[in-house]
Amino acid sequence: MAAGALYAGCRFFAGYPITPATEISEVMSVRLPALGGTFIQMEDEIASLGAVIGASLAGVKSMTATSGPGFSLLQENLGFAVMAEVPCVVVNVMRGGPSTGLPTHVSQGDVQQARWGTHGDHPIVVLSVATTWDCFAVTVKAFNLSEKYRTPVTILSDEVVAHTREKIVLPPPGALEVVDRLKPSMPPEWYIPYEDTPMGVPPMAPFGTGYRYHVTGLTHDVRGFPTERPDEIVPLMNRLFRKLEQHYADINMVEEYQTDDAEVLVIAYGSVARSAKRAVIEARAQGIKAGLLKLITLWPFPWGSILPHLRRVRAVLVPELNRGQMAREVKRINQGLTRVEKLNRLDGRLITPTEIMARLAQL
Repeated sequence: MAAGALYAGCRFFAGYPITPATEISEVMSVRLPALGGTFIQMEDEIASLGAVIGASLAGVKSMTATSGPGFSLLQENLGFAVMAEVPCVVVNVMRGGPSTGLPTHVSQGDVQQARWGTHGDHPIVVLSVATTWDCFAVTVKAFNLSEKYRTPVTILSDEVVAHTREKIVLPPPGALEVVDRLKPSMPPEWYIPYEDTPMGVPPMAPFGTGYRYHVTGLTHDVRGFPTERPDEIVPLMNRLFRKLEQHYADINMVEEYQTDDAEVLVIAYGSVARSAKRAVIEARAQGIKAGLLKLITLWPFPWGSILPHLRRVRAVLVPELNRGQMAREVKRINQGLTRVEKLNRLDGRLITPTEIMARLAQL
């Protein structure tokens, strides 16, 4: 993930050590200064995201990385970044919870928190990684989405993925698209920082470049000043949602394996998707027409990629390291189209291919 962030142009990292995410901070503490960037170990995760927001407002691509308890702490500032439209990337390497929970064991218990953790009605982008290549490429994509749509992007990893060692070949500079935020082309006196645009994303002027504007977590008018006027609040809130909704196709990412003729479908993400792929291979060897839909985008919920499969397969299995947080969303859009079953573990151990295979044989 550190390599992906640096490839995308990240030059500021603020964080606080926490298992099992500390390795990201360790790598950034060495590599960022060598590239002219800045690494700061903060006093806690609240301050970490605050520093990240400040650096981003100054025009620097910025990120932080944490795990469950720290992810809880930074939720208020995450909401600030949504309202103020500050691009940044937050990595949450999930571990068992709640509270201190299982610091050194795997979980996927933060999926709904990643969507609804900060208060209020708000849009959010949440991506998931399952392989070492994902950790690189999805991090690049996270920065691109954050910059393009002026929004915080959360990446959900987990303890198993974080401590998996795999060899990958990193692409040379320029091989993957790297997006920078849109900056104003008009003179400072004409700049309207939160003006609506056809894309729904106003250009963002870096602090210190002659453009002066107000930044707040309060509902605000197009110039950034607090407002309680309904005719200004409603357009603001609608635009925050619209800028993601109208670009759903760009944000939504899934990977499909053996789904063309699948009669039973596994929907999985994160480390469980690794077990699921092996289970699908074994199921095929035994004559079971199984397929895998691996979710990379978790939020906005990838209904457009899931719904066509629900209409044609006879059963769906959603294995997760929680009590069924994503299965709940699949069932919500299923509306009786097919049979949706859960497979869950809460003990800090990974769901194995054998466990998934056994359930597939029953569907």
